[in-house]
Amino acid sequence: MIKKFNKESKTYSLFKHLQSGAHITATEADSMLGIKNLSAEVSRVRQMGFAVYSKTYKAGNNKKVTYFVMGTPSQELVALGYKAKAMGITL
Repeated sequence: MIKKFNKESKTYSLFKHLQSGAHITATEADSMLGIKNLSAEVSRVRQMGFAVYSKTYKAGNNKKVTYFVMGTPSQELVALGYKAKAMGITL
């Protein structure tokens, strides 16, 4: 069963942002999309079957900043999905 996004939800707004090729940090998600808990929304997008990766960099103030970006699923991730399906532990 394939789930569909509610097009009025914050999850859908995040999905569209990431699908456009842009990345997003927690601060940007809050100011642009009104998302307070970015990790939770990213988890929802991942549960819909999209490969969203987290990456980090050091900002000018030497603090670590995490951002999220949508990408192509790795071969390992696809193999795990097939293995889970073969074991009967998928949706």
